Amino acid sequence: MSGTKVICFANNKGGSGKSTTCSNVGFGLTLLGKKVLLVDGDMQLNLSLSLFEEDQVLAFARSEKNLYEGIKKQSDLTDFIVHSSFENLDLVPSSTLMCSIEYELFTKWQREFILKKCLANVISSEAYDYILIDAPPTLGGWVMNILCASDIVVIPVESSPWGMFGLANMFEFLGEVKQIAPGLKTGGVVITKVDTRKSYFRQTLDILKELDGVKVFDTFIRVDSGVEWSQDNHVPIMAYKKNSRSAKEYMELTREIAALD
Repeated sequence: MSGTKVICFANNKGGSGKSTTCSNVGFGLTLLGKKVLLVDGDMQLNLSLSLFEEDQVLAFARSEKNLYEGIKKQSDLTDFIVHSSFENLDLVPSSTLMCSIEYELFTKWQREFILKKCLANVISSEAYDYILIDAPPTLGGWVMNILCASDIVVIPVESSPWGMFGLANMFEFLGEVKQIAPGLKTGGVVITKVDTRKSYFRQTLDILKELDGVKVFDTFIRVDSGVEWSQDNHVPIMAYKKNSRSAKEYMELTREIAALD
């Protein structure tokens, strides 16, 4: 059995903090001595932008070296990996053409498992301890691909009046995916963008804890302007301002995720 663990970050609601959580947990894992590959599965390119300047990300998107090209050609994604400036943290960058990935998948044989096939050699090589995948805020064939390629799904939920909107659909979709990928585990829900001065956090937490069989991570991520500054500088918050509140929270979340079976 491979020692590489594949974890995706998914929620059909936009603005939940998937990309930010994915990039910071990825960097946090490297601080724990792990080798990590990030896979940017979203046409918005946010995960790629968390590690590279905009000009470089757009160059990846226009080149032959991005996830869209790899999936379209059903290629070994080993050849699409780029190295970041951070030790033990690599990336398969995305492309704006990911908006048409559903069309590319539609006629393919065993289309739900194409990403898994493309990652097979990366996983079997055990070059990485973790592969973290950032999913787009949709439910469909491409997100099903991401889930089928993963061992664990982590669901970021924004602490806001609309943060819970559509979460029932997400869990229903997960149930459908697990019929064809029974090994997929729901790692848990992480609450993001928390303002403890407002009642939304307590309401969100209470609702989530009432859901049967749903783990809620002990660590929650509070609103912090440092995160936005780190994104503007294309570095994880733990590299940008390691003593900030958010950096400490993401590190604690990283430890919780690393402890998942």
